[in-house]
Amino acid sequence: MKSHPLLLAVCVGLLAACSKPAEVAPAALPSSAAAPASAARVAAGIAWQYAATDAEVDAAFATARAQNKPVFVYWGAAWCPPCNQLKATLFNRQDFIERSKAFVPVYIDGDSPGAQKLGNRFKVRGYPTTVLFNSSGTELTRLPGEVDAAQYTQVLTLGMNAQRPLTAVLADARSGSGTLSPNDWKLLAFYSWETDAQQAVPGAQLPALLKQLAVACPADQTETSTRLMLKAVVAGADAKPPVTADPKLRERVLSLLADADASRAQMDVLTNNAADTARALSASKSPERATLVGAFNAALKKLEADATLSRADRLTALYARVDLAKIESPKDAKPALPEALLGEVRVHVARVDREITDGYERQAVITGAAYMLDEAGLLDEARSLLEANLSKSHSPYYLMTALSSNAKKRGDTGEALRWSEEAFNKSEGPATRLQWGAGYVNTLVELAPQDEARIERAVQQLFTEAASQPDAFFERSARSLQRVGSKLQGWNQGGRHASVLARLQLRLTAVCDKLPTDDTQRAVCDGVLKPGTAKAGAKST
Repeated sequence: MKSHPLLLAVCVGLLAACSKPAEVAPAALPSSAAAPASAARVAAGIAWQYAATDAEVDAAFATARAQNKPVFVYWGAAWCPPCNQLKATLFNRQDFIERSKAFVPVYIDGDSPGAQKLGNRFKVRGYPTTVLFNSSGTELTRLPGEVDAAQYTQVLTLGMNAQRPLTAVLADARSGSGTLSPNDWKLLAFYSWETDAQQAVPGAQLPALLKQLAVACPADQTETSTRLMLKAVVAGADAKPPVTADPKLRERVLSLLADADASRAQMDVLTNNAADTARALSASKSPERATLVGAFNAALKKLEADATLSRADRLTALYARVDLAKIESPKDAKPALPEALLGEVRVHVARVDREITDGYERQAVITGAAYMLDEAGLLDEARSLLEANLSKSHSPYYLMTALSSNAKKRGDTGEALRWSEEAFNKSEGPATRLQWGAGYVNTLVELAPQDEARIERAVQQLFTEAASQPDAFFERSARSLQRVGSKLQGWNQGGRHASVLARLQLRLTAVCDKLPTDDTQRAVCDGVLKPGTAKAGAKST
């Protein structure tokens, strides 16, 4: 199942339009005085226990056992837009702060030394991931970050009151025992399948599983069964071969879209997957598709205008309309959107840029607005918005990567390389630097493959930084380095750059040799530059 680009923890193709008026004060930025620096102001009022080692996590669980409380683990990063969205709209809510007193809240900053090893322990890979455990350390459920704050708190409460972990509930659902309660079904429907990391079910089996759950869920649990149905449709759209369009499902979706209250309850699934749902339930250029697109547009307009939703959610509703407007266009075709829709995009982006005063919200929304402008074909306006927000972002390197992507789309190779290098140079945090360095190497190989010296310097720097990190070959950091290895192997096809690869292998071998032979990182390190093994252990981004 796909996550919408505006909600991805790592989406670096963002763009935008309209600069912020001069009279509006810059957004307040998070402090960097506390440790971990990027976590310093995750939320005032929540008694976070910051953890970067197994010992610190074990201490949190010991506290939970002593107090007979569940444990809430938040895995995030300073730069990630959806993480900032949680900080801006959930962690600062009084009801969530009050609810947090009933559990032990643990914050794992992905850039804390040792945090990537914890990522391996908890099987958390994408930022943000939020997981609820009982006091003994058994995982109960994963919570969906894309739902609105009120829904999140409700699902969190359900998880805290759950008597069994989701895996046990899922087993009963699959067996057809008929013993599930309405709350059990709701936990299944609101489980974060996107961040499951293939624990509950292998990814390839997810479409069939969701379809099974959607069929089995009692029809009188309308909201829950509808959510499962929508998730099954979206997962089926990704299946190979694709699931055949079901007229009954299409009619059910049309009825949902016509009901404003029901659409609001399923806001996140509808806005994140509008085009995919339309594709799954109708044939290209068919009357049925035109009807679905029209119904989606009407429902999305209402969600965009819904003041009870966050700015990020309302922006996503508008982006879904942009996506729908391109549904019949070839993937790489230049957008040709109606002028009226382009006008709405410009007005919406200008408004959020003007109104936002919170630094976290700005990081979440402006990057999404930039991506929307890019997808609408407004590349110059996207560049202007990103450049105007560099000084207002607490993680400007994220915007710089978006500017590099923007320049590439505009055909400006020099600027694309410049921004990519600048983003790497300005990136902060060990895991982030490996990730941004991998992005820079990718850009170099793609846009300047003849510049051997520059490519070699960049990779040597990455290996040097990896050597100084205790967890460089775990989880996200490992995948960053594996992507570098895979890219270099493609670059060296036919032995065109064999001498460079030989020197890089020597440097990497020196790094690997410092790792104990019984350290699981050793095998990952050894395989980074070896053909056929660079992707070993890579799971999800």
